[in-house]
Amino acid sequence: MTTMQALQEAFRALRARTDFVPRVALTLGSGLGGFAECIRVADAVAYDEIPHMPRSGVEGHAGRFLFGELAGVPIVCMQGRVHYYEGYTTAQAVTGVRLMGMLGAKDYIVTNAAGGIAYPQIGTLMRITDQICMVPSPLIGPNDASLGVRFPDMTRAYDAELGQIADDVAREQGLDLKKGVYIQFGGPNFETPAEIRMARALGADAVGMSTAIETIAARHMGMRVLGISCITNPAAGIGQGTLSHVDVQHAADLAGARLQALIAGVVERIGKERTC
Repeated sequence: MTTMQALQEAFRALRARTDFVPRVALTLGSGLGGFAECIRVADAVAYDEIPHMPRSGVEGHAGRFLFGELAGVPIVCMQGRVHYYEGYTTAQAVTGVRLMGMLGAKDYIVTNAAGGIAYPQIGTLMRITDQICMVPSPLIGPNDASLGVRFPDMTRAYDAELGQIADDVAREQGLDLKKGVYIQFGGPNFETPAEIRMARALGADAVGMSTAIETIAARHMGMRVLGISCITNPAAGIGQGTLSHVDVQHAADLAGARLQALIAGVVERIGKERTC
């Protein structure tokens, strides 16, 4: 079975469960799943109920789609993402993003927990302005024109209009929203200090194990993308001590309220944008 055949079968199964048509798609990263409480949920579908949908096996990732409204805007949310390091191909790891696009989402908001390079202070929120992908592209293999073109342009991977909306909302909320470049490594091990020095030399401001491939998949399908990193730890060699996933989750929980308010404000503004 080809990747596209598996995707179509997964989509049919998901559509059989719900006729919900989202305006905005959202992926919640490590420790950020609590944002789902902000959504007026109409339906939920666990990943293991969808054929060919990879399962999330990482602590802090619930592993289900939520359908509902946020600030009056129809939204589909991935409460927990699937990672390349779990043994899936990058094409499999972006199945959820593609399904949300096939359901009708036009805008994609992706969040993650990240190590800080330029911004090592724990709890910092950074709007992603560009990215560096250090893992294979999810577009490798035969291209299906129903998803997108063979060679999608990534000059503007992160949408300027959505970025401006996020900046405006952050300013109104008194939030110091940083801006920077995100780099995705493969994981699951944290990076070495030497790899972080390399990342800094390449121009990266934050580092993680997700997001870049999801953005590629979303842009391939023509979705606008807004990316927000929650800095949960200084990257290796920048801070003191060792790194652990437990600490990442704890730090993400502490920043959760500010991130929730920011995303809710952005989604509300998107809703107004489309009704003007």
